[in-house]
Amino acid sequence: MPHEGRAIAVFGSVNADVSGFCDRLPKPGETVAGTRYSIALGGKGANQAAAVARLGHPVQMIGCVGSDDFGQMARTSLDALGVKLDHLLSLETTSTGVALINVDAHAENSIVIIPGANTAADEVLVSRAAATLQDAPILLLQREVPMASSLAAAAKVRAKGGLVILDPAPAPSGGLSSAEFVAVDIVTPNETETEALVGLRPESGADAAKAAEMLLSRGARSVVIKLGRRGAYFRGPGAEGFVPPFSVKAVNSVGAGDTFNGGLAVALARGALLPEAARFAAACGALATTGGGGAGAAPTLVAVKALLARP
Repeated sequence: MPHEGRAIAVFGSVNADVSGFCDRLPKPGETVAGTRYSIALGGKGANQAAAVARLGHPVQMIGCVGSDDFGQMARTSLDALGVKLDHLLSLETTSTGVALINVDAHAENSIVIIPGANTAADEVLVSRAAATLQDAPILLLQREVPMASSLAAAAKVRAKGGLVILDPAPAPSGGLSSAEFVAVDIVTPNETETEALVGLRPESGADAAKAAEMLLSRGARSVVIKLGRRGAYFRGPGAEGFVPPFSVKAVNSVGAGDTFNGGLAVALARGALLPEAARFAAACGALATTGGGGAGAAPTLVAVKALLARP
């Protein structure tokens, strides 16, 4: 059933992305010369919220930032995108989360995250946002805030019939807990996260199918594996398939997976079934790589429709 008027909820991280651009990523102990840097809104939660907003769907961001310049930048950026900030707390006692990002000439990246205020996204915040969560048709989660709080938020959404999508990043080496699988409806790892979760890096559609089967055997209800330049694989009740990659000129892949999840949520909220939603999400993720990375690279609905309409 479509839910176009109801806000998708995002419970998760809000960061300032400090990005450095270079021809190649440095090896351990090595220094390489960069070409430029940028400071922008980031964090998997904020990126997902930005993606939903850019697609024209209402969205509520639930999380924490510090009362510092980075926190004010994050609030201003999200507000400008139209993201609702009723439950984005500004804390005096800690700094805003920061991501230190290196991006090479092939749009590959390496990231170090200092979580800061994101660790304060607790169950008290979940309780304060209960009405918003209970009204949400879909909740987007990541693993950059305390998992106990995320599970509490998921319970409130699902108690009212909502759908929960988990991006399992950063992926734990021991895999997801049974509590996480039970609490969510769709798990969306990328290649690296899939390898961390099941010990298999999907280099092909066949690999992705095998990895998805392993995730389903561990309790996942539905799985969408993001394969980057190779497309995406999805499997759920009565649905299985591969989404071929879209041909775009990639510049920066930072946040593309978050944009994918935002697109997946919007498509499902508007009544799409998993195959159609996965293709829509893949188009969103592909377009995100053509921009400057992070929240600012999320595409508009017009751009996504145009890419989907290409022969």
